[in-house]
Amino acid sequence: MSNPLDSAAGSELFGSYEAEIKLVQADLQQKLDQIPELTGEERKSAVTQAKRALEEADELLGQMRLEKQNIPTSSRAEVNQRFRNHESDVDANRRKLDSLASDRAQLFGARYTDEPGGASDIHLEQRQQLLSGTDRLERSSQRLKASQALANETEAIGASTLADLSRQREMITHTHDTLLQSEGYVDRSVKTLRGMARRMATNRLITIAIITVLVILIVAVIFNKFF
Repeated sequence: MSNPLDSAAGSELFGSYEAEIKLVQADLQQKLDQIPELTGEERKSAVTQAKRALEEADELLGQMRLEKQNIPTSSRAEVNQRFRNHESDVDANRRKLDSLASDRAQLFGARYTDEPGGASDIHLEQRQQLLSGTDRLERSSQRLKASQALANETEAIGASTLADLSRQREMITHTHDTLLQSEGYVDRSVKTLRGMARRMATNRLITIAIITVLVILIVAVIFNKFF
């Protein structure tokens, strides 16, 4: 089951680094388990490879340390705990590797002395360091490409969001203008209705006055006729 945190904003790169460091840790652990059974050049080569894996794990921890700052505060406690677990595992493997690497008699076998190794050992170490640097550069390049792809995707999403917000703003502005226009129509209608009401009231008063005058005139005519 996938961790729900892996879909949270800002956690994609952290999850990618976490998956990668697990693979590096597994490879490192395998090398550490093999070293005690080796001697001489084989042991030295295994120690060098383990050191390269440990350096890669340190690089990934550094990337994770930076990336976890971009994770929302609500999820950061869990991320910090996971980071500390990985950091503790790396430190434990580091101590184990230091212990294995310090056994120089096993590392160099019967050829071990307190003096530095011969020219062939120096050349071998230089080649191994060069290969290690090349591997780290390649891995860093791949991570940079992945980060660039994620940045491009984020930029595209941001541009699409801005375009949607712009269209929504235009719709809101148009709706607001329509409401203002409708409000003007309503005001004019209310004024017209009020004018009609006043005219109806005036006409009613005039009608009542006319009827009253007619009644008075009729009464006056009847009074004059009979009296």
